[in-house]
Amino acid sequence: MTARPRLFPLAWPMLLELLLGIGIGVVGTALAARLGDDAGAAFGLANQVFAALFVLFRVIGAGVSVAVTQALGAGRRDQADAVARAVVGASTWLGLGGAVAALLAAGPLLRLVNAPPEVAPLAQALLQALAPALLLDAWNANMSSVMRAHLRSREALAVVIAIQLVTLAVALLAMPRLGLPGYALACLCGRGIGLLAHVTLWRARLGLRLRRADWWRLVRAPLGTVLHIGIPGAAENVCWRLAFMVSIACVAQLGAHALATHAYTMQFLHVILMFSLAVGFAVEILVGHMVGAGELHAAHRLVRKSLALGLAVAFVVAGGFALAGPWLLARFTSDPQIVALGCTLLWWTVLLEPGRTFNLVVINALRAAGDARYPVMAGAASMAVVLAGGSWFLGVYLGWGLVGVWIAYAADEWIRGLLMWRRWATLGWLPHARAAHRRLRHARPG
Repeated sequence: MTARPRLFPLAWPMLLELLLGIGIGVVGTALAARLGDDAGAAFGLANQVFAALFVLFRVIGAGVSVAVTQALGAGRRDQADAVARAVVGASTWLGLGGAVAALLAAGPLLRLVNAPPEVAPLAQALLQALAPALLLDAWNANMSSVMRAHLRSREALAVVIAIQLVTLAVALLAMPRLGLPGYALACLCGRGIGLLAHVTLWRARLGLRLRRADWWRLVRAPLGTVLHIGIPGAAENVCWRLAFMVSIACVAQLGAHALATHAYTMQFLHVILMFSLAVGFAVEILVGHMVGAGELHAAHRLVRKSLALGLAVAFVVAGGFALAGPWLLARFTSDPQIVALGCTLLWWTVLLEPGRTFNLVVINALRAAGDARYPVMAGAASMAVVLAGGSWFLGVYLGWGLVGVWIAYAADEWIRGLLMWRRWATLGWLPHARAAHRRLRHARPG
C-alpha cells in the first residue's frame, strides 16, 4: 500500500452509518409504542425474526469485505472486482430466499419464539409486509461492504443517510394511518433509494458498471473465496442468532409486559454496541488490507490498540445510557414498572458491553486474517449453554425474569470474548494470514 489507511477516518463514518441504521429502529419502536404496548412488543418481535432471516446474507456478507480488502491490499484489483460482481448475483438468490421465508413462514416463525396471542397477529402482518425489504437489504448490505472495502466509507454513509431520511419521512406519514405495515412501506421506499444510489456510486467511484447477468449469475471461483470466510462467519452468526432467539422465546414466556420491556431496552443496547461495532468493522477493513500487503506485525499492533479503545468507549457509553435510563425509557412508555425494570437492565449493560467488545473487535480481526473457523468452533458451546440455556435457567426456571436473561447475555459475551482474545494474543491467526498472503501473491490475473 502506498498510503496506509487509518482507523479513525474509517470508523467515524461507519459509526454514524450504524447509528442512523439503529436510529430508524428506535423511531419505529417509538411510533409503534404510540399505538400501544402490544404494538410496541409486536414491532420488537417482528424485527427480531426479520434480523434472524437477515443471517442468510451473512453467508456471503461475512466474506465479501475480507476477500475484497485482501485483494486490494495485494494490489489485485482484478480479483476485487470479480468478487464484487459475483456477490451481487449471490445476493439476489439469498435475498429472494429470505423474502419467501418471511412471506410464507411468518406465522410458524413467530410461534417458534412463543409470540403471545395478543401480539402474534400484529407481528405476523408486519413481518410479511417486510418480506420484499429482505431482497433490497441483501443487495444494499453487500454493495455497501464493497464500498467500504475500497475505503469509500463516506460515500457508504451518504447512502445510509438517504435511506434513513426517506424511511423516516414515509414512516412518520404512514404509520399513524396504516399502523405497523406503514413501517414496512417506509422501509421499501428507503431501501429502493439506497439500491439506486449504490448502483450509481459503483459506476462513478469504483468504475464498476454492473451487467445484466451480474444480477443473477453465480460465478464459482470468486464466490469460493468469499465462502471460505463467509460460511464459518455465517455459522458463527447463525449459532448466536439461534441462541438469541431462544432467549427471546424465554422472554415471551414471561408475558407481553416483559416482552415490551425487552423491546424498548434492546433499542438502547443496539445503540451502545454501535460504537464498538464501528471500531470492529474498521479493524476488519484495515487488517484485511494489511494481510494482503503482508504487513502482519502492523496488523497485530492495530488490533491491540483498537481493543483498548473499544473497551474504554463501551464502558463510557454504556454508563452514560444507564444514567439517562429513566428519561430515555419514559420516551417509550408511561408504565412505571417497565421504566424501572428497563433501568435495571441498562445498569447490567455496563457489565455486558465491555465483554461484547472483545467479540466485535477481535472476531472481525480474526476473520480478516483468514482465521474464520475458530470463532464458531470456540463460541458455539457458550452460545448454546450460557446464552440460550442460561436465559431459560436464570430467567424462567429460577424466576429471575429479564435480569436473569441479561446476566446470561453478559456471561456469554465475556466467555467468548476472552477466548477470542486468547486466540489473537497467542498468534493462532498467523498461519492463516500468511496462507492468504501467499495465495493472493501467486494467484493468476483474472
